[in-house]
Amino acid sequence: MAESVTGFYQPVLFVTFAQIFWCFNALQEPTINENDSGHDVRKAELEAWLSRSADGADVTLEAASDDASFRRYFRLTTNGGTFIAMDAPPPQEDCLPFVTVAGHLEAMQLNAPRVIEADLERGFLLLSDLGSMQYLEALEADPRNADVLYEDAINALVRMQQLGTAYQASLPPYDRALLERELALFHDWLCGTHLGLDLSDDDEREWTRLCERLVRNALDQPQVFVHRDYHSRNLMVRSEANPGILDFQDAVEGPLTYDLVSLLKDCYITWPVSAVDLRIRQFYAQLEPSLRERVDELQFRRYFELMGVQRHLKAAGIFARLNHRDGKSRYLADIPRTLAYITELVPRYEELGWLGELIETRVLPGFGVNA
Repeated sequence: MAESVTGFYQPVLFVTFAQIFWCFNALQEPTINENDSGHDVRKAELEAWLSRSADGADVTLEAASDDASFRRYFRLTTNGGTFIAMDAPPPQEDCLPFVTVAGHLEAMQLNAPRVIEADLERGFLLLSDLGSMQYLEALEADPRNADVLYEDAINALVRMQQLGTAYQASLPPYDRALLERELALFHDWLCGTHLGLDLSDDDEREWTRLCERLVRNALDQPQVFVHRDYHSRNLMVRSEANPGILDFQDAVEGPLTYDLVSLLKDCYITWPVSAVDLRIRQFYAQLEPSLRERVDELQFRRYFELMGVQRHLKAAGIFARLNHRDGKSRYLADIPRTLAYITELVPRYEELGWLGELIETRVLPGFGVNA
């Protein structure tokens, strides 16, 4: 056991076999967040767990961030500094992938939270604290920060892909089934549940053809270590080893351009086309020579842009699902920006014509946006 420091243990990279077994057992148990009196049972259990880890000291938690999932994050202050406590309630969440990928990122010497304590059975983690300044907040406060912040983010992404070759085979594959499930989110949750669109048989055939093109584009790319949510809300501004990297538990082995699309065609902030083009070239120039031999810059750009169509359809569908299933309506405001990335490509990609017309004439008007 690592030596105790101010009541908490030093960071650890591994969990016990028993914890892994507990985590899978916990997937069968129901989760109760509040009792009949409205008391937050999960938070009370988390505080009790942390108090035991802190040698009986009183523990007070403050909300640290929102999350588009069932996970919750709290900031804990002690004499030894601040920490982040994660509540990942089984069976909705499985914290084992977080612990596993955190270890991979640390081995790559990337700045991700260290796992200090873990109770995988109950879904509690104690993590190092990467601060509270998101890239998004810093960029909105002063866009002049963009060049430095994006250079750091691109360098970290290149490192993740290059050193991630040692770990990517152990990750779930970003395969056809997953790509198709993600595309269905737009069809089912945004077009169906949210907008109530009646798609004709011709529409359905066009949708099927489009999905096949997008899936093929993803599968044809070189496959790398993919963070899967590498954007301005999951990158933290750090004075050293910038950026801090969050929300990596869904990492997969997948398409070369996926994380770059997430970063440069962000659902939460938009940059001029010229700035995006420059950063694409910066990333491409850092690829291994063997990759550049396999994928020339023109092909890389096509991969990138069509990968963006898949990601933005998925994201728009998730935003609609968050509203209807989870009662999180604030993400609806991000849908027009997200879909605008698709419509701006239509003049250059004939195969996107049907989708562009659907978005401009039937989807965006549902959000008060007219073509």
